[in-house]
Amino acid sequence: MGGVSEFGTCHADGGDYVVEALADADRRAVARLYYEVRVATMTWLDPSTFGENDFALHSAGEEVLVAKSDDGSVLGFVSVWRADEFIHMLYVRQSSQGSGVGARLLQALPGWPGRRYRLKCLVRNTRASAFYARHGFRVTGHGVSDEGEYEEMTFAGPRN
Repeated sequence: MGGVSEFGTCHADGGDYVVEALADADRRAVARLYYEVRVATMTWLDPSTFGENDFALHSAGEEVLVAKSDDGSVLGFVSVWRADEFIHMLYVRQSSQGSGVGARLLQALPGWPGRRYRLKCLVRNTRASAFYARHGFRVTGHGVSDEGEYEEMTFAGPRN
């Protein structure tokens, strides 16, 4: 999908960006962003366990929305398993974190804010946990994965 996004034009860090469905032309850039942000964020894990091909495997069967700057570079993405309203991944380029891109990706999800989206957030990723709490997610459970302990979170509605 090119041109104007079905989600409209947004503004962050002094530039405009769009949120649109993942295009084949953007897959490599999204995969690279996924790899780079994981290495930079999940510092408690061995970075050699991450690969640049992980994105294709981890997002198989999911709907992916991408935030792209006015020059076409990828700022972030969100992937959702629609059958369960489960947000599997939301990643924003480090230089764009805190600029509103992550919030806009959430807002672009189908049915937002009326659906009760769910996700798992690693406990050690405190910045992500705080982001989700600020955007209306509440802890509804706990578990453990190969990447560490996580909190199950469910969207409870916008915070006032």
